[in-house]
Amino acid sequence: MKKYNALAFILLGLVLTNCGGTKEDFFSINEDKIKAQYTVNDKISLEILNLKNQKVDSVVYNINNKRVGSNNGTTAFSFDLKNQKLGYQNIKAAVYYDGTTEMDSTRIEVVSATEPKLLKYTIVNTYPHDIKAYTQGLEFYRDTLYEGTGNGAGNGTGLRGISSLRKTNYKTGEVYKKVELGQDYFGEGITILNNKVYQLTWLNNEGYVYNADTFKKEKTFQYFKKMEGWGLTNDGKNLYQSDGSEKIYKLDPETLKEVDYVNVYAGGTKIKQINELEWIDGKIYGNVYTKNAIAIINPLNGSIEGIVDMADLRKKITLHPDSDEFNGIAYNPKTKTIFVTGKNWDKMFEIKINQ
Repeated sequence: MKKYNALAFILLGLVLTNCGGTKEDFFSINEDKIKAQYTVNDKISLEILNLKNQKVDSVVYNINNKRVGSNNGTTAFSFDLKNQKLGYQNIKAAVYYDGTTEMDSTRIEVVSATEPKLLKYTIVNTYPHDIKAYTQGLEFYRDTLYEGTGNGAGNGTGLRGISSLRKTNYKTGEVYKKVELGQDYFGEGITILNNKVYQLTWLNNEGYVYNADTFKKEKTFQYFKKMEGWGLTNDGKNLYQSDGSEKIYKLDPETLKEVDYVNVYAGGTKIKQINELEWIDGKIYGNVYTKNAIAIINPLNGSIEGIVDMADLRKKITLHPDSDEFNGIAYNPKTKTIFVTGKNWDKMFEIKINQ
């Protein structure tokens, strides 16, 4: 026991010798002058505490690894946040002095300055919908409604369907054309660009590109990182993909690589689980999973500008053991109306949102 204690004492001494006696910290970012949250309308003032009154040559500031400015000495540095993304911002200060450099870092959260408007809607028409279609994606193309479905289990029976991509007659519910995925693949969001249908899968980390006319599969692509596939839309040039987090990614449609992203916020609150997506008049309309709501999102900064409560629609469908969440948004540019439905719903609704 005595030998063990002696060995422990020696090892502890080595640890203290190696860990202690390192370079002393002379500088730190003054946390007392920083708020936890800012909006894009704010400026942040950063101040360096000179703990040992060292002579400072300059201080260089980076936010999310991008240089945003510098100054001589430790005087306060002011930075406008208007062009920053919503979400967490990692701030680093590099202090140059006496031929050496010392780093310090902190973090702030930039939130939306917009208070979302609560919007109402009017039902224009009601149409039949396949009660076995576990709707994951919905989009109009050349006056035809395309639908992507998953193989989700119904709430009551637990029986799984088959994931598919289909063309439908939205007025009658008739399916013109359909291609099915294997049992191990859960189909997710779809969108159509340049006569190509893009379809995501939930957990397989891959998606598919089809010819929009023939449904011939032209390509299987891997996601640009390990992630879940949720919603998909496009602005006529790029794709936008959600993954169940607060992020919406902007993708190059040829390479399927990330071009940019936004974090989705409603005021000061981060909003996750943005599901099926639709591009309408320069905004992204997204289902909020399990909330029976549509969020209207600014694609430039991720700020939610409006929320449409769709909960009353459940009162208008035929509830059955397998009816599930509200999901599916398709804009018909010809009628300038929006078509919405849900997973295993027997009805589809044509609506107008009252702005």
